[in-house]
Amino acid sequence: MMKIRNLVELFSILPEDERIIVDVLRQIIVAALPEYCKEKISYNVPFFFGNKGICIIWPSAIPRGGIKKGVLLGFWYGNKLNDPDGFLSHGTNKQIFYKIYQTPEEIDEKPIEKLLKEAIRLDRTFKKVSGKLVKG
Repeated sequence: MMKIRNLVELFSILPEDERIIVDVLRQIIVAALPEYCKEKISYNVPFFFGNKGICIIWPSAIPRGGIKKGVLLGFWYGNKLNDPDGFLSHGTNKQIFYKIYQTPEEIDEKPIEKLLKEAIRLDRTFKKVSGKLVKG
């Protein structure tokens, strides 16, 4: 697997259905994140962070994501998010909770936006002190 350096490279290797799902999820996330948050390609997939990791989008076409089909939207600190609707699943990872999408039609913005607000609220509790992150 080549090292993916940007979205153009990522989109060029994804199957069309995964490319559409990734694009829709990215648009929802980018619109919801505050100014201080950034996006980068990490582990060959889109990764969004503020003071710490917020969420990640992992298409099944990219190895090491742990899914065989679809696109995973993972919340880095999903175990700390208030998710009364049980929108997110969690497998063997105790920290990252996720939702897997098989088609673009499955994507409902409302629960994603609700969880992003919660994730941003949590991220703001992590403060940078002399270059290191500590729980504030």
